[in-house]
Amino acid sequence: MASTYSPSLRIELIGAGEQAGTWNTTTNSNLGTIIESAIAGYVAVSVTSANQAFTALDGAADQARNAVIALSTTTGANFNVYAPPQEKTYIIYNTTAFTATIFNSTAIGNTTAAGAGITVPAGGKVLVFSDGTNFYSTSAPNLTGAITSVGSATSLGSFTSSQLLTALTDETGTGSAVFATSPTLVTPALGTPTALVGTNITGTAAGLSIGGNAATATLATTATTATTATTATTATAATTVVTAGFSIVESGGKLLFKYGVTTIASMSSAGVFTAISDVTAGGTP
Repeated sequence: MASTYSPSLRIELIGAGEQAGTWNTTTNSNLGTIIESAIAGYVAVSVTSANQAFTALDGAADQARNAVIALSTTTGANFNVYAPPQEKTYIIYNTTAFTATIFNSTAIGNTTAAGAGITVPAGGKVLVFSDGTNFYSTSAPNLTGAITSVGSATSLGSFTSSQLLTALTDETGTGSAVFATSPTLVTPALGTPTALVGTNITGTAAGLSIGGNAATATLATTATTATTATTATTATAATTVVTAGFSIVESGGKLLFKYGVTTIASMSSAGVFTAISDVTAGGTP
C-alpha cells in the first residue's frame, strides 16, 4: 500500500508493509524535519509579488509548515500571502515597511482567498490561527479585560487623545492631551496654583487681585505699590502714575509732573513747587 500524507502538516504516512529496511529514513524526516519545523521552525520568506502563496510540499521541507514566518518584500507596496487551506497556527513577523495580509487559499499553491484574512502592520509580530478557511488574530486588539504591566512599556500602539480619554476613569476636562513644553490650553480652569509665573500674559484680567507688588498695572481699578500704574482709577504707593497725556514720576526725592515726555513741574519733599511757566494760585482749576 502506497504512502499517504496527513492533511494539515503533510506528514508522510507509510503504507502497511511499505519501505521495508528504509522506513527509518522517512520516520526520521517526519520527526526531525516535518514535525520539528511545525512546532519550532523559523523560515524567512521573500515576497516578490502582490499575491504570493507559501510553498507547501508533501513529506518535505517547505515554507507553510513552519511555526514562525518572517516576511520581507521587494514589491515596494502592501502585499498578500496565502497559506494552505488547513488548520494551522503561525507567528507572522512582518519585517517590511508595508502592510502584509495572510489568507487561506482555496487550494494549495493558489492565491485565491478562501475567507477572511489578518493584516500584519509594518514591523508587526502577530500570532494568528486558521480554521482552514478564515484566519483569526490573538493580537492586542482582540484582548479584553485589564492588562497589567510590570515595569514600563517600551512600545505602545498608536492612539488618539480621545481614545486615551475613553480608557481613563479619573480624568478631568476634555480635548487633546498636553505635555510640559509649550502646550496650548483651551479655556482651562486652573484652580489655585501653588506657583504661577505670569511672564508674557496678554489680554484683560477683569477683577484680578494681585496679592503682592505688580511692576506695571494698566487700566487697573486699584494699583497698590505698582512701579507703573497706567490709567488706574486708584494708584497707592505707585512709583509712576500715567494717564492718557500726563504722568507723575517719583525721582530723586521729587515728584516730576510731565506732559508727554516734557517735565512741566516738580515738587520737592519740602513742598517746594517749581514750574516751567507761571503758576496761578487761588484760581478755579
